[in-house]
Amino acid sequence: MSFARAALRSAVRPRLVLGSVSRLQQVRLPLRAWYSAGGSLQPAQIEQRVLDVLKGFEKVNHEKLTTASSFSDDLGLDSLDAVEVVMAVEEEFSIEIPDAEADEIKTVQQAIDYIAKTPEGVS
Repeated sequence: MSFARAALRSAVRPRLVLGSVSRLQQVRLPLRAWYSAGGSLQPAQIEQRVLDVLKGFEKVNHEKLTTASSFSDDLGLDSLDAVEVVMAVEEEFSIEIPDAEADEIKTVQQAIDYIAKTPEGVS
């Protein structure tokens, strides 16, 4: 934690001094909620980002890479590589895909569709 952040935190937090300040005089700060969903991504943006993630893998042949490509049949990825692809997509979109649903993602289009329907993925 940087010095500036630590100083800001200590300056913003209310301090409770017993006996010297009544409850009405204490400063009440509103609680903050942080949400990751900003504006929605367009389907073309999601598609491009997923394709860019896949282009980063050495084993992926760029000529065979389309939205209809299957990880194993078209791109020649084994099951471990497919897991790495799903993990890379999770990292790209700052989401967590449950294992049961990650096992069902076998094509590029399925990955795109999953991101498009996930509210956390629209950041």
